[in-house]
Amino acid sequence: MHFPLSFPSIRRRAAAAAGIGFLLLCCVAGAPAQGQLGLFSQSSKKKLDTASRTAQAARPETVSPESPRAAVAAFLDLTSAGRDTEAAQYLDLPDSLRTRGPELAREFKLVLDRKVWIDLEDISGAAAGDTAGGGSRNLVQIAELPGTRGDHEPVRLSRVWRGGAQRWLFSRGTVQRIPEWYAALPDRWALQHLPAVLQKSGPLGLTAWQWLAFPVLLVVAFGFGTALNMLLALVFARVARRTARDWDDEVISRLAGPVTLGLTVAMVAFLLPWLALGMQGQLWVSRLLKAALMVAFFWGLVRLVDVWRQRMAVSGWAMAGGAARSILPLGSRVAKVAIVAIGVVTVLSTLGFPVAGVLGGLGIGALAFALAAQKTVENLFGAFSIGADQIFREGDGIKVDGVAGTVERVGLRSTRIRTIDRTVVTLPNGKLADSQIESFAVRDRIRLNMVLGLVYETTGAQMRSVLDGLERVLREHPHVTTDNITVRLTDFGASALNVQVQTWVQTTDWNEFLLIRQGILLQFMDVVERAGSGFAFPSQTVYLKR
Repeated sequence: MHFPLSFPSIRRRAAAAAGIGFLLLCCVAGAPAQGQLGLFSQSSKKKLDTASRTAQAARPETVSPESPRAAVAAFLDLTSAGRDTEAAQYLDLPDSLRTRGPELAREFKLVLDRKVWIDLEDISGAAAGDTAGGGSRNLVQIAELPGTRGDHEPVRLSRVWRGGAQRWLFSRGTVQRIPEWYAALPDRWALQHLPAVLQKSGPLGLTAWQWLAFPVLLVVAFGFGTALNMLLALVFARVARRTARDWDDEVISRLAGPVTLGLTVAMVAFLLPWLALGMQGQLWVSRLLKAALMVAFFWGLVRLVDVWRQRMAVSGWAMAGGAARSILPLGSRVAKVAIVAIGVVTVLSTLGFPVAGVLGGLGIGALAFALAAQKTVENLFGAFSIGADQIFREGDGIKVDGVAGTVERVGLRSTRIRTIDRTVVTLPNGKLADSQIESFAVRDRIRLNMVLGLVYETTGAQMRSVLDGLERVLREHPHVTTDNITVRLTDFGASALNVQVQTWVQTTDWNEFLLIRQGILLQFMDVVERAGSGFAFPSQTVYLKR
């Protein structure tokens, strides 16, 4: 049992995991926000499902600049730009908190980023507001925040008149709850002690310090995942050693990489709360983790195809036919391509890409490809047919369409035959599958068939002696079957008395058959010589008359 536990192997796996993570992160950054969540609480999932419709969409124009929607949009834009003093004007500050306006605006923005997703489409765009969110016409509820006691606390806007004009501001009850909500944030320590430059919001809604901490978290998670994989490998190796099979050891070894990736994803999900991501960051990281799980799953399937190919290569079915062994690499490659294609579509769907159009385009492309490559596909399936039926195998002697020789290679498109003249004849597999093939490799014995011509001077007694002697030679030979021996005087030829000799030699090796036939022919010569006769050759007798 071998496990790739060396430092170079771990380093290669770390590089592979980092590369996969980087590619998935790049895909996530460019994916449309139509994903699903499964790694967070039900309340967050509900809010994010609503938010996924507008995560990357442009913010729609408000119907009225004095509407609740305009007030919320302005507050979010100002706080995102760091203009907390101006953003504080959208807070209905009580006298006790009036001096803390900019600070409360910044804290409120951080609370909203981490606790709730505000969909501007769901907020009224009318100047007078509405009662869809509950309350009166002067009070609009835009969201609910999870409270410190497990309940949900509303986030409301109230309509106030200042300077003879109406304005929509975050209500006093909401503003008074901001310090308590901010104090309950899990990353409050980092927000209070880290420099302002590290707290600026970046891509995907992650702050600078979260972007810096995320690679560290990945490294830590990979370390834990690798250690857990080693531990599990040792445990399962002990179990596998108690079984009579050896394929389970190969499975454990082959799945080391995919299992490490899966455990790394699980550790990232476990450590993720330490980063205190906002709702948008949770959305994208959740997609990233689910896509990584899909990569690990399909990666494991590809590795299992290799195990299947190795097991089939030493099976009785493959050992009995060389052609069957020759199509195993082809079958494994086709299976891998299919798994990778399904995996790519699944990962793209998990990341939020619309795959329906891609699949439709692939279907049209596959049809066009099939029409343009009919012969290639025919030859490809011909290779599978030859391997499945085990018509012949590499090294067999065959005869097809007047071509006789030894099969050198069964390829994906054609089969190469080495003729007796040492030339190579290439025949398409599609044609071979439909042709009449004579295989010399599957015969259990070789027929000995010949005609001996004796001179016309041979007497009847000599002929009987020759026939008896020839049959005795065949019956006493250890490689000749005695149940089907034919030695007969067949006819009077033009220049010889023809004797038909036919039997079967117990061998399948042509070279051995040639040696056996040579020994039999030498004994035939002795029989004819002892009988006083001789072998005839083509001749004519001319009679001249005066």
